[in-house]
Amino acid sequence: MNKNQLENLCQQSCVLVEQVAQFIQAELGKVQTDAIETKSLNSLVSYVDKQAEQRLVSGLAELLPGAAFLTEEQTVTQGDGEWRWIIDPLDGTTNFLHQLPFFSISVALQHQGQTVIGIVYEVNRKEGFYAWKEGGAWLNGRRIAVSSNTRMADALIATGFPYYDYSKTQAYFQALEQFMHNSRGIRRLGSAALDLAYVACGRFDAYFEYSLSAWDIAGGAFLVQEAGGKVCDMSGRDQYLDNGEIIAVAGGLSAAFIPIVNKAFYPEPV
Repeated sequence: MNKNQLENLCQQSCVLVEQVAQFIQAELGKVQTDAIETKSLNSLVSYVDKQAEQRLVSGLAELLPGAAFLTEEQTVTQGDGEWRWIIDPLDGTTNFLHQLPFFSISVALQHQGQTVIGIVYEVNRKEGFYAWKEGGAWLNGRRIAVSSNTRMADALIATGFPYYDYSKTQAYFQALEQFMHNSRGIRRLGSAALDLAYVACGRFDAYFEYSLSAWDIAGGAFLVQEAGGKVCDMSGRDQYLDNGEIIAVAGGLSAAFIPIVNKAFYPEPV
């Protein structure tokens, strides 16, 4: 698939994602308590997540027949292949169920294990972030780029609090304390995909979190890369989709930001 074909597939996928976002928004405030399931500690799901995923899977399967899927709600057979879609149909389910307006859809397409399309759609503000390989990153038709900030003192940082895996909380709070003392501020909004999209467009200067799944971050991480940012795991390597540890940062801050997280989580060299 050449660059033009990738761009076309990305644009078609964006149309589908926007349609599914309209369904999600229409269900806001309608989910009854007895319709909410607890998958694991602090991990909630409703019919909205599942139906949104089914709509995405059905539409994407038509756009790229034969592609495999990796999806959060597993409404389709999970697999691997030359082409694979990675989907989080509703990132920020807890926000959605509490009617807090910060949740999104995340879609990524991989070819032979490498991401080539990333889409994050913010449902409430109707903001579509998207990118295709070597095509840059975009927001509703406008080219976006990471922040040009080079000063930690001016950095606005996003993160996500651990909510079921507390094995690294000491390291997490060590890094958090450093950023509290040496940045403009820290935000925890509740959707990893959107945190990454906001890094890609320069609203946040950096983001870090651990204990994530590939569907949380695949689309957004690719947006940051195509927008000129740096993405790695907390050891500084590129295994973030596998180990669920991620740092995303504007290029001008990477030399200052990454070592703070790395030292907290990996005081001994990896």
